[in-house]
Amino acid sequence: MSIYEAQEASRENNDMEAYAATLHDDFEFIMHLDNSKMNKEQTMEMFTFMASSDDFVTHESRCLYESDEAMVTHGVMSFPDGTREAVLAFNQIKDGKVIRLETGATLLP
Repeated sequence: MSIYEAQEASRENNDMEAYAATLHDDFEFIMHLDNSKMNKEQTMEMFTFMASSDDFVTHESRCLYESDEAMVTHGVMSFPDGTREAVLAFNQIKDGKVIRLETGATLLP
């Protein structure tokens, strides 16, 4: 199973432990809003909060590219305030796990 497939299955099953297992211990998430960085623990805390809420929804998620070194995904996110963003994510892969995730987003009308 690819990393993308494992992450999608974990989201569908609301299994955040399975999602965390796809992330390297030295994982780093660079946020598109302000270039702030979060480690694996901080990121999983945020992802778990989002997964537990019906107010955060990902639509049209798809994998554009995946190899042993990188994965690029795209999806549309809906947020509690009613906004939607098209989110492009670059995932750097090391030792079969995502070690770095960086996002870019465009606000949608």
